[in-house]
Amino acid sequence: QVQLAESGGGAVEAGGSLTLSCVNSGSSDNWCTWGWYRQAPGKGREGFAWIYPDGNISYSDDVKGRFSISQDNARRMLSLQMNSLKPEDTATYYCRIRLWRDGHCAVAPYWGHGTQVTVSS
Repeated sequence: QVQLAESGGGAVEAGGSLTLSCVNSGSSDNWCTWGWYRQAPGKGREGFAWIYPDGNISYSDDVKGRFSISQDNARRMLSLQMNSLKPEDTATYYCRIRLWRDGHCAVAPYWGHGTQVTVSS
């Protein structure tokens, strides 16, 4: 139903920028939440940016003001503009989507396979 594929990761120096993309190539696109998560080495996966069908957006405090999430329904794409990158932003970045099911936002999400971002000092 959903196939997510992230791209755009890479290695940059501190202060640099990257843009990540996540494309949904599956047959279902009736999403209720779409977001970005990341997992640093030795740490758990954590969410930091979310977008909703009504256009509302939320960010965690550690990326607010530096990262910008956007979504293009026509291209079925989620994007993440990352500016002022810091070494602590080094992680594998994942997109995650939840779909509407029987009038409710389904608990079980779909995940992409991730893209690596490495920020050097």
